[in-house]
Parts: sequence; C-alpha cells; structure tokens
Amino acid sequence: MPLAPFFTFYGGKYRAAPRYPTPVYDTIIEPFAGSAGYSVRHAARHVILVERDPAVAATWRYLLSVSSADMLALPDLKPGQSVDELRIPEEAKLLIGWYCGRGLSAPRKTQSVWISNYVAGMYGKGASPCIAWGPAVRARIAGQLNSIRHWSLIEGDYTAAPDIAATWFIDPPYIEAGKHYRFGAKTLDYAALADWCRTRRGQIMVCENVGATWLPFRPYIDIKASESKHGGKISREAIYMLSDANDE
Repeated sequence: MPLAPFFTFYGGKYRAAPRYPTPVYDTIIEPFAGSAGYSVRHAARHVILVERDPAVAATWRYLLSVSSADMLALPDLKPGQSVDELRIPEEAKLLIGWYCGRGLSAPRKTQSVWISNYVAGMYGKGASPCIAWGPAVRARIAGQLNSIRHWSLIEGDYTAAPDIAATWFIDPPYIEAGKHYRFGAKTLDYAALADWCRTRRGQIMVCENVGATWLPFRPYIDIKASESKHGGKISREAIYMLSDANDE
C-alpha cells in the first residue's frame, strides 16, 4: 500500500503521482524534492531526495531520523499558539509548521485562518483529522517512519544529485508558476537545467505547465489543486520524458 503524505508542499505531486509512469529502476531520484509526492507513492524503492530549501531539507532530515516514540510524544498546537512556544527540536517545529496551512511554500508559525476554520468544521462535515496537526497526524507519520529509513537526503541544488542511472522525477519550480518558492523560478537558469535533464541516465520525467518551452514538453494531464483556500484550481500539466534508448 502506498504511504500517505508526510506533509504537503506547494505544487506537490502526491495526488497526481499514480498518473505518472511507474518507476522502472530500483532507485528514484527527486532533484527538487519538496514533499516528495512521487517517491512517497513508491517508498519501497531506494529514494534519493535532493533539496535546496533549508526548511524542506531539515524537515526530511528529521523524518528520516526521528523515532516513532518521539514523533508520538510531540505536543499539539493550540489555537493561536506559535510553534516557537513549543519546547521541541527546531526541525519538529518545521514539520508542525507545514500543517499550519495547506500546500505551503514555507512552514508557518501559527495556523492559518483556513486551517483553523477547517478544524472547527466550518467547511462542512467529514473533515479529515489529518489536515491539521494533531494526534491523527502524529500516529500516521509514526506508523510510516520505518518505511523510509532506507531513503537518503542531499541538501543542495539539483546538480548535487548523483550521476547514476535511475528513475528521475524532476519537478522544478515552473518557469511561470514557480515564483512562490523561496528558491523559485527566478533562481534557476532554465537553459542550464534543460541541458542537465537531457544528460541524465535512466528513466527521466520532467514536469512543467503547458506552454513551457525550455524543453520540448507535451501536454500530459490536468491536476486539481489540493484542498485549501485555493482549492479547485486546475493545473494543466506538461511532461518531457526520456529513457536510455530514446532520443527527443
């Protein structure tokens, strides 16, 4: 059974991952890891996450090392309370911070109004107990930690990824839509990124929006945004794919 998300991140691919090709290599590399939605769906593979954002990298470093008991012992976050008031490791504060909103590009200190209203049931019945930080989230994550103990993390930009044959799921900040990240579109040289993508070995998938031209993308799927205050938006996804034996 695939794992549930460990946290959500702006532009994450967890919900869409089943619609992308199944990995054909034992190793998956995500050079723009974020919340690693594709790898979480295929967690039994050897996964290498590469992440430039220090907050995201620290969150994964914590998840790859924390014990289930320590996860279960983390406190709740009270309404209006800041994570800085909690006497827990800084990395744990980051994890809780991702649950203070939905599809964030950076962890928050306090719950957003949308999350607070969701918890209060203002958006109808059937609210998931795993939307906001609490006992259900802690139990879910604690129960999944052993499934990612074999994963590894590299903190750095995409060029720090090992040059090996693997399944490459490359989901960078999109050239037009990727301006909300701390290390977003403005920090990338897309011509250099395109050259780098072309020289990977193995099964290569590169994600973008329809209309991007820095690689010969083709329209692929339409994705509905994760439920949040911005929920309901549709992203028209494009893809560039290569395999060992294929030319463009």
